[in-house]
Amino acid sequence: MNTVLSRFLIEVPTATVIWSLLLVLALTGLAVLVARPERDQPTDVTAAGPPPDAPPPVADLRRYAEEVAVAASGAAQTARRRRAAWLAAQDTLDRAWQAYDEADTVARRFAGAGALPRPRTPRTPAEYADRERWLHQEAVAAHWRGELSVERLRDVFAHRDGWDPRRHPVEHEVMLARAVREDRRTAYRAAAGWERAAWRDAELAAEAARSLAVEAYAATQRLLPTLVPSPRPATSAARPTAAARWRPARVN
Repeated sequence: MNTVLSRFLIEVPTATVIWSLLLVLALTGLAVLVARPERDQPTDVTAAGPPPDAPPPVADLRRYAEEVAVAASGAAQTARRRRAAWLAAQDTLDRAWQAYDEADTVARRFAGAGALPRPRTPRTPAEYADRERWLHQEAVAAHWRGELSVERLRDVFAHRDGWDPRRHPVEHEVMLARAVREDRRTAYRAAAGWERAAWRDAELAAEAARSLAVEAYAATQRLLPTLVPSPRPATSAARPTAAARWRPARVN
């Protein structure tokens, strides 16, 4: 009986101390977890992904800069082609105006021809045949010189729109001069429309080329800090290396 009592008196305090220590450790661990909950969060940056405000990778920046440079080069070539087309349209407009001015000068010479008496010629079938032959020859010659349109030539041969082969050659000459002036005025108006359209196309192409050139330069500038390493102080063991050079794409 004394042995059992002595063992009880010795072992109970020991067990109490052990359980007390375990309880203290448990409470301490719980307090640490409550005070620092971020330990449960993943610490691997690569697994969790980059933060929202992280800069894009260098490969993406380089790829974007190359794509924009190619687009800017193509836009510059398009702008040069559109400008060349506009200059050609402007030359065509100048020639059309000069041709119309010359035709108008010729037609003005016959302004008072209606007041003059008509020449008297015998009205015979042979005379009418000669008049018709002369009218057709003059109309064809004017057409081959580029002065008379195909539609007007058809009217002459079909005797439409006032083209009467029985009229005197003087009257036919006046009508031909006025017809040439009308056709050249029509050609000048068409050339003016083409020139305006070519100018608008050239302006739009030039604006697009300028915008892409600015964007290509900005993309190169964004890529430049990632290509040039930060300078390091020189030591006896290592010398500073030369910084990498980046040349922006040349856009002509």
